[in-house]
Amino acid sequence: MKRLTAALALLACAYLPPAGAQDGCSSEGAPAPLALYERFINADCAACWGEHSFAPGAGAAVLDWIAPATTGDEAALSAAARTDSLTRLQALQRPVPATTDVHVARVGTRLPGRLRLALGPAVNDYVGASLSYHGALPRGARGPWTVWLALVEQVPAGAEGTRVPRNLVRNMLQRSWTLDRQLLKREQTNLLPDTRWSERPSLQLAAGAQPERLALIGWMEDAAGQVVATAQASCTPPAPTAKTLTAAQHAARP
Repeated sequence: MKRLTAALALLACAYLPPAGAQDGCSSEGAPAPLALYERFINADCAACWGEHSFAPGAGAAVLDWIAPATTGDEAALSAAARTDSLTRLQALQRPVPATTDVHVARVGTRLPGRLRLALGPAVNDYVGASLSYHGALPRGARGPWTVWLALVEQVPAGAEGTRVPRNLVRNMLQRSWTLDRQLLKREQTNLLPDTRWSERPSLQLAAGAQPERLALIGWMEDAAGQVVATAQASCTPPAPTAKTLTAAQHAARP
């Protein structure tokens, strides 16, 4: 059943028209982020989630990673912790923070082409996504390039105990793109003519994730780890709502 659900989610995304779809979103028309602003929180630090000291610059794509704690399921934020955060920290050559850590990477010399993202509608516990690069590469480019795709949940300020808006990472895809990688004929379905590389993963939703809040952030890094392309799906962010109490706050109510 899970395989069927994942296939249906992928199929829904595979046939999104190039300019986007009514029940999905894409990066078409959205400005490419100028930097990545990544916030890492140890799952043991419940107070860190509510802090408001982070100040990303204008034009930055913000990602909130919750790293598993040594206390495992006993950690306060364990339900939202993902091992994907450990993969990202390892790539950045940074340790798991005891409390919080912030990494900022500005886009270096941007590739002449563009990165495009699209997110399909949720089907049960899965969503289909697409990540593709369109256009030329610099003369003499050799690669490889590491591409990252983060499925995030847009949590507005005042909800879930956070004082600032957050893009909570709910799933992640990492791939390597090389010059000799050619798209297969079956992979070219419904792609724009200038597509050089494309990925169409089916991403499983984390428990508790709200599909209406989902969005995508993607970027490419060159062999030296420099960010050379970015994109952010222009999903409609959730409207501000009345403050949502956390489980601890509900328990404390008279």
